[in-house]
Amino acid sequence: MAPKKTKEVKKSTPAKKADPLFPARPRATGIGGAIRPIKDLSRFVRWPKYVRIQRQRAVLYQRLKVPPAVNQFTKTLGKNEAMTVFSLLNKYRPLTAAAKKQRVKEAAAAAASGGSAPAKAANQVKFGLKHVTTLIEEKKAQLVLIACDVDPIELVMWVPALCRKMDVPFMIVKDKARLGALVHQKTAAVVALTGVDKEDSKQLDLLKELALEKYNNNKDLLRKWGGGIMGLKTQAKLDKRAKAMAIEEAKKKASLGL
Repeated sequence: MAPKKTKEVKKSTPAKKADPLFPARPRATGIGGAIRPIKDLSRFVRWPKYVRIQRQRAVLYQRLKVPPAVNQFTKTLGKNEAMTVFSLLNKYRPLTAAAKKQRVKEAAAAAASGGSAPAKAANQVKFGLKHVTTLIEEKKAQLVLIACDVDPIELVMWVPALCRKMDVPFMIVKDKARLGALVHQKTAAVVALTGVDKEDSKQLDLLKELALEKYNNNKDLLRKWGGGIMGLKTQAKLDKRAKAMAIEEAKKKASLGL
């Protein structure tokens, strides 16, 4: 006779208590579950080509030795000083295309009726690289503003030298879009002021003195090179090498008993 099967009694194991410091976070594998934590992914973005070129140019200007003729365009006018300059130039903005058309119509109507045409504004901001160059050469420009971010820079690189030669006060300002807005254009590389009304003459004289002090008569602008700043990795490597050399030198002196 076969022996009877005995049932095995399973021992019940006590349930583990949840650790409050490390709570269980079961992974949800369905759609939309277990989303990665939000972090900055800008390093992995394929930026447009113009953005990449801008950033590469900025890095190159830091790494390479930049000659003084180019480096002077990084020395722009301060925020408060620029605000004073632009507040003066805002008073002498040229007419928009629509306003100019209207003035021509009024002048034609006045001429037809035998009356006098409306007078032109005596002083206006002049713009356009060729036009401003002519004004500087003829010494008619009282104050010249040059944008710092003209591309290619060779378009305006010679303008400061011409202003110094002709004793015309000039300033380098941020930026071509702001100068463009002044004259109803998208951008403007250079603008000039040939004169102001009597009530603004003192302010213009102050700005001319500032321009002469900061730019025309500033010898450092013609001497100081820019760039030559290495990246963080290279700087760390050079520091490490310098420390190792200093330790080696100290060991040599200690061995010689100095």
